Amino acid sequence: MKYVTLPSGEQVPALGMGTYMIGENRSLHAEEIAALQYGIDLGMALIDTAEMYGKGASEQLVGEAIRGRHEQVFLVSKVYPHRATHKGMPIACGEYSLKRLGVDYIDLYLVHWRGDVPLAETIEAFEQLRSQGKIRYWGVSNFDTDDMRTLCALPGGEHAAANQVLYALSHRGIEWDLLPYCGERKIPIMAYSPIDRTRLLHYPGLSTLAEKRGMKPAQLALAWLLHREQVIVIPKASSRAHIKQNFAALDCPLDTETLAELDRLFPPPCDASPLEKQ
Repeated sequence: MKYVTLPSGEQVPALGMGTYMIGENRSLHAEEIAALQYGIDLGMALIDTAEMYGKGASEQLVGEAIRGRHEQVFLVSKVYPHRATHKGMPIACGEYSLKRLGVDYIDLYLVHWRGDVPLAETIEAFEQLRSQGKIRYWGVSNFDTDDMRTLCALPGGEHAAANQVLYALSHRGIEWDLLPYCGERKIPIMAYSPIDRTRLLHYPGLSTLAEKRGMKPAQLALAWLLHREQVIVIPKASSRAHIKQNFAALDCPLDTETLAELDRLFPPPCDASPLEKQ
């Protein structure tokens, strides 16, 4: 397993498991729980969820999967922006997310995107939860460079532990300014939708290149992200077969020729652009 270092110095797996749309179909629960547990056994022991996913169903399923094993897992969840207030966040975290997850604390708690609540208030709410031991770290999601500048300039903003954003071969806009900005401050990027919701699997150039290198297209896409420094990758984890394939991306080193070909197929940004979201 490759590891990424948080601003605190703690290391977490660079390859984890996402749970968007997981837990919503009861007939798939056993398979989804088995997949998450298999990933933990392999060392992909970072699980990302959110109160928004399935209106709490994802958190509930994750809780079942990690029951009795939280100490082996770095658990990430997210709060709705409108709840990221002095009054709302303790309820969202303590009375809902922690209960659904069946744990005493969340390792990393993110605000899902920037809303109308003043960031200073959100930071204070995060810090209160941290002082109470209900979360270990806090961070943000879908924050662009201007949002990060605003955040980091506020008292306590330096405690932000991660920024989770859309990042994939087909969505490289953050490389222009957001990725360097976070890198300078040692704030890891968490890459969601790293296979662009399976769209990359159907890209002819990627499929051809992957076949030449003895990989699956998804493995090549994940290997490219894992090649980046301070990037945590969280592909969806819905079956043991997908977990096994994702895990194999760790054993897919990329040479300069392959990286150059990927740059040709998916050119890096040549100027600033709005942050992409899904």
